[in-house]
Amino acid sequence: MKIISWNVNGIRAVLKKWFAEWVATENPDVLCLQEVKAFEHQCVGDVSLVMPGYEYVRHAWTRPWYAWTATFWKKWLPHTQSIATFDASSFHEDGRVVQTDFEDISLLNCYFPNGWTRADWTEMLSYKLAFYDELTKYCDMLQSQWQHVIVGWDFNIAHTENDLARPKENQNSIGFLPIERARIWEFFDSWYIDTFRKFVPDWDGHYTRRAYRAGARPRNVWRRIDYFAVSKGLENRVADMQHMPHVMGSDHCPIYIDIK
Repeated sequence: MKIISWNVNGIRAVLKKWFAEWVATENPDVLCLQEVKAFEHQCVGDVSLVMPGYEYVRHAWTRPWYAWTATFWKKWLPHTQSIATFDASSFHEDGRVVQTDFEDISLLNCYFPNGWTRADWTEMLSYKLAFYDELTKYCDMLQSQWQHVIVGWDFNIAHTENDLARPKENQNSIGFLPIERARIWEFFDSWYIDTFRKFVPDWDGHYTRRAYRAGARPRNVWRRIDYFAVSKGLENRVADMQHMPHVMGSDHCPIYIDIK
């Protein structure tokens, strides 16, 4: 099962480019999108034309021009249920999590808060850490029900110094703060595998998000903040995991995982 995760940073802009050709070429079994940034009536019809053989579930947001996550899967897959999670929590307004179950696997498509202060000066780091805690508890609950878990996410945190271009200059930057990185260490030290590091253990220079400023892409000034994590019971079924930095259209590149 080929699963692709991509923070598109606005689906309508991507649809005007080569999204249709890219989907046809890659032919994913499952496609997880983050930061869709459009109400359903503004984009779903166009996406459905591009992906006619797919079902989808979305976690819409109530705050305009913000997050929104959506998962598309091929209609023939042995799909059992899809839900938008955290509907009753304080995280619902951002539309951050979609769960899709395929037999014994629960796939969570997630967009983490970035942690920066909002335009109205609302402090967001504590919100980001609380979201992490809520999601971790939810993943553990799924495992307690004998479900394997895959989390495809824009984590908005670089894990180690190998995961960003300039670690020394970013020690005090949101997305690389010690308190944020400690959360990832806890997660991967418990029941989950960072699948990219399963195949590329220590090398740096492998990033998934670059700044929009001029020269960031050719100079490889990026961060690795997009992940596929799997519960340890799935580790031996991970056939491949790669970044797709050649794909343009967003400040993030897609990532994909192949599950046996």
